Amino acid sequence: MKFGISAAVSASLAFFSGAATAAEIEVMAGDLPPMIQKDGSGREAEIISAVLGHCGHTVVFTVQPFTRHWQSFEKGSGDAVATVPVGMPTAGTQTQAYVSYQNGVSYLSSSNHEAAALADLDGWNIVAFEGASNIIPGLGGSTSAFKSYREMADQKTQSKLLYGKRVDGILGDGMLFAEFARQLQEAGASSGVDASQSIEFRAIFDPSPYAMSFRDPALAADFDRCFAELDAAGTIAEINVKWTDKYRDALEGNYMSY
Repeated sequence: MKFGISAAVSASLAFFSGAATAAEIEVMAGDLPPMIQKDGSGREAEIISAVLGHCGHTVVFTVQPFTRHWQSFEKGSGDAVATVPVGMPTAGTQTQAYVSYQNGVSYLSSSNHEAAALADLDGWNIVAFEGASNIIPGLGGSTSAFKSYREMADQKTQSKLLYGKRVDGILGDGMLFAEFARQLQEAGASSGVDASQSIEFRAIFDPSPYAMSFRDPALAADFDRCFAELDAAGTIAEINVKWTDKYRDALEGNYMSY
């Protein structure tokens, strides 16, 4: 499903020589609340819209399950694709990193577990997002030390497994887990789990940077230029802090420097 998001554009916006002509850009995006949500809002979606809007473009998000959106782009859908691990081969031209996710481990406070490093998860039953072992630096060579390890695309189900004490920890971005935990708490008893249980999040991995890929190299150059301008103006930091503040109680001081 496509969702249009029109970013405010100044009528006096001056284009640099070689900049791409103003266009409506279809961005293939993963369904990753609260980073990119089905209605086209979210921390990452807001950054993309602000940057392309600053360049004079309009954004239309096509939101699909995470990783499927990469596959769709490779098959010819969309003008650009979001949330591409830096350096991962894709069609088109890759930009500089524009957003970072803070992956770590989430676990029940009542479990008597404690994790300050990846090695502390030895012997744990672990679940992670689809593709995590290829995306999170250092994870791929460590999973054999876990009691069990599996990846799944449905991150709400991951949260239910943790609250139901069927796994010891979830590996993934702390903000994503906090959002799914909020949804389960809001659902109450109908969620089938006790989502009121206290959770710990530990940022045991370095932040994972993500880039965009554009079919048109001029649009990729536009994106990098406009991102740099908004970053220098403090706009990117404002967006990151605004969204992190929504989950401050869950993340505490464990989400990068935001």
